[in-house]
Amino acid sequence: MLDKEIEFSAHEDYFALKEDYPIPIKLNIPDWYKKLEHSIDKKTVKGCIPFLDTLTTGYLLKMPQDFYIKHNTENSKGEKDTLHMFPSYEFSDSIHAKTINLNSSPKDVHPFSQLGESPLVEKNKNLPFYKIINPWKITTPKGYSSLFVSPLNNVDDRFSIIPGIVDTDQYINPVNFPIVLNGDKYPILETIIKKGTPYVQVVPFKRDNWKMILKPIEQKEMQKNKIWHALKFLNRYKESCWVKKSWK
Repeated sequence: MLDKEIEFSAHEDYFALKEDYPIPIKLNIPDWYKKLEHSIDKKTVKGCIPFLDTLTTGYLLKMPQDFYIKHNTENSKGEKDTLHMFPSYEFSDSIHAKTINLNSSPKDVHPFSQLGESPLVEKNKNLPFYKIINPWKITTPKGYSSLFVSPLNNVDDRFSIIPGIVDTDQYINPVNFPIVLNGDKYPILETIIKKGTPYVQVVPFKRDNWKMILKPIEQKEMQKNKIWHALKFLNRYKESCWVKKSWK
């Protein structure tokens, strides 16, 4: 079976910089996970294959440039305010005869009113949501979409993107990512999210139609499952159920 291909493309001037290319996310497994041990005497999440799949499924986008944030601080009028800046990072687009800016501008925020009563509004301290300008256009085969989330089980504790699904076989522009600042942990935050910081996990998937079915499980089947579950100490799921995936 041939591998499906997901394409990441960027303006030729940016691409030529060879900076922070997307990578398979399996190359970004956190050190704390690598250091874990898993044995009969010491069981840890290292033995949980579903957890490992979250760390290895899909591709990783990294911050294309430094992002300075000063969030929920008082301005000269004594009002709660927010400030964000990217370094100047521009290059010309000879095809469209205009300038492409990776640095954010006032239009690259979403007013909190757009999210209504979402709990994300309170978490973001009732301030506008910043948007990261992504230089990469993502293209999947016909019939495939992409799920965009913060790196699963490996998120930066300062911020996360607002998750979304895009039909990347149809959409012709780069997908940009509004973020939520973690006001639960950092009521006031002044920080620089450094260039190269992992911030988006891209998971391509095939679009299918589904129908939900509800049914009971007979006691006999439940007992059979319990017996199967009791046969091994370790690697039960990995050896009996897991299907290995390839991301490259």
